[in-house]
Amino acid sequence: MSVVTRVAPSPTGEPHVGTAYVSLFNWAWAKRNGGRFILRTEDTDRARSDTKHEEAIFDALAWLGIEADESSRAGGPSGPYRQSERSAIYREHTNALIASGAAYRCFCTSERLAELREAQKAAKGTFGYDGLCRDIPADESAARAANEQHVVRLRVDKSGSTKFNDLLRGEIEITNDNVDDQVLLKSDGMPTYHMANVVDDHLMGVSIIMRAEEWIPSTPKHVMLYAALGWTPPIYAHVPLLRNADKSKISKRKNPTSILWYREHGFLPEALVNFLALQGWSMGETDDEEFPIEDFVARFDPKDISVGGPVFDMTKLEWVNGEKIRKLSVAELAERLVSEGFAEGWTAERVEQVLPLFRERMKTLLDFQAGARFLLERIEPDLEGLTKKLKKADPEAVSAALLDACKELEAREGQSDDDRENALREIAAKHELKVGALFMGLRVGITGSTASPPLLPSIDALGTGESVARVRALAERMVVTR
Repeated sequence: MSVVTRVAPSPTGEPHVGTAYVSLFNWAWAKRNGGRFILRTEDTDRARSDTKHEEAIFDALAWLGIEADESSRAGGPSGPYRQSERSAIYREHTNALIASGAAYRCFCTSERLAELREAQKAAKGTFGYDGLCRDIPADESAARAANEQHVVRLRVDKSGSTKFNDLLRGEIEITNDNVDDQVLLKSDGMPTYHMANVVDDHLMGVSIIMRAEEWIPSTPKHVMLYAALGWTPPIYAHVPLLRNADKSKISKRKNPTSILWYREHGFLPEALVNFLALQGWSMGETDDEEFPIEDFVARFDPKDISVGGPVFDMTKLEWVNGEKIRKLSVAELAERLVSEGFAEGWTAERVEQVLPLFRERMKTLLDFQAGARFLLERIEPDLEGLTKKLKKADPEAVSAALLDACKELEAREGQSDDDRENALREIAAKHELKVGALFMGLRVGITGSTASPPLLPSIDALGTGESVARVRALAERMVVTR
C-alpha cells in the first residue's frame, strides 16, 4: 500500500514547535517509503484563522527542510487543501449521514447548552449533550432546518464500547457512554475537526495518521464516522506530547514554542530537526544523539517511537546546536552568520578571520554577535563582575600589574603566545598576584566582560594598540573607584 501521511495545523498563531515535531515524523515516513506527505490547512475557525499564519507555517517548515508534496502552496491532485475551500464536500457527506440516520440536526441554542453545562457541573455529572434533538422526526427536522439555525451531530450508540488499534500503544477501548454526540457541522456551515479530518483523510488516501496523543479520546468518534460512511480507517499512531521539565504539556509560559523564536535566536534548522527527532525516538543500537537528517530518514520507523513523555530540554538542544555549528567549516559558518543577520556590521571575510576565537564556545549563532561585539566597539567594563572574580586581591596591585602588562604587551607585539604568557606570569608574581587575577583584569579591560574568548588571541584580533589603550583606561578607573 502506498504511504500517504499528513499534518493539518490551524493557522491561528505563530508556527508551533509541536507542529514541526509531528510533521517531521510524518514527512520522514513518507520520504523513506517514496510516498506523499500532505500539509492541509485547518482554517475553519473563521475568527482566528489568518493567511499570514498559514504562510508562516509553510515558511517555518521549509526552513527546517520539511517540504510538503501536496499543500495549498505546492498544489496537488487532492486539493483544495484549505478546509475552508472544501465546504461543499463536507456538506455532501454530512447530508449522507443525516439521510442514513447516523447524524441528526440539533436546534439547541447556545443559551440552552450553557444552562445544561452549568446544571451538569452543579450535579457533578458527566459533561456532554443530553440528546434533546436526537429523536426529532426527519420531516420536521428538514422543515425546521430551512428557517432555524442548527448544527449537525453524530448519533452515538451509547451502549457497548469502541475499539481501535494504535501502532504504538496496542488496542485501545473506550466505552461509548463516554463519547459525546459530537458536532460535525457548525451553524455557520463549517465542519468541526472531527468531520473535516475524517473526510479529508479518506479522500486524500492517507494511510497512517501520526498525531499527538491528546487526540486519543476523540479517535472513537472518528472510528464511528468511518463506519457510518462505509470506509476503512487508516492506521493510527498517537505520538507522545512534548513536555516541560515538570512533565506538563509544553507551553510558551515555560518554553519557547514558536519555530520562529528558534530561528531568531540563532538555532540551526538541522539542529532543531535533529533535536525533535530525539523526542520519543532514538538511533537504536548506535544511540547517537547528533546525526544528519538523511540518517534519520533512512532509519525511522513509527513503530520505534517511544510513548514516554519526552522532555523538551533546552540544554540538550543547545548542545546539539553547538555540535552542528562546529561541524560547519569556518567559511560556511561565516556565510550563515552574515546572511542570517547574526553578524551585523561585519563582512564575511572579517568574520572568517575572527571566528576561531568564538567557534568552540558557541551554542547558537546569536553568541557570535554578543561575543564579538568588543571587536567593533569599546564596551563598558564589568567592574562589579571583576571585583567578585578578584576576591581578596588588592585593586591597587592589580591596577599596577595591568599597567606593567600593557608595557610588556607593547614590547612583545608579534611574539608567540608562549613568550607573552610567560612575561605576564612574571608580572603577576612581581605584584604578588595570582595569574588568574591579572588575566581576568586584562579580559575585562579588553572585552568588557569576565566571560570572554582566549586572552592572547583576543588581543591579536583587536590589535595590541587598542587592547593596551582599553586596559590602561581600566587600570586608571580601578584606582579612582577605590
